[in-house]
Amino acid sequence: MAGQGMAAHELDELNAVDLEAKLREAKEELFNLRFQAATGQLESHGRLRTVKKDIARIYTVVRERELGIRNTPGSDENEDGAA
Repeated sequence: MAGQGMAAHELDELNAVDLEAKLREAKEELFNLRFQAATGQLESHGRLRTVKKDIARIYTVVRERELGIRNTPGSDENEDGAA
């Protein structure tokens, strides 16, 4: 269903460039939804909330990667190699 947001485990599989692209798309969609809401053309108000949560989820994944809490795809740190 198109109304579903991204799950955190789906974002884990994306590299930094793909995450940045997803963030840009989500921000653009949020802008368009807000514009529609302001002009009275918005049909699905729940989509606003979903997109906001998607943006927050992306920011969380990016920040956790910066802090080393979450691994970036392709890095083998802390995965099956630790003995």
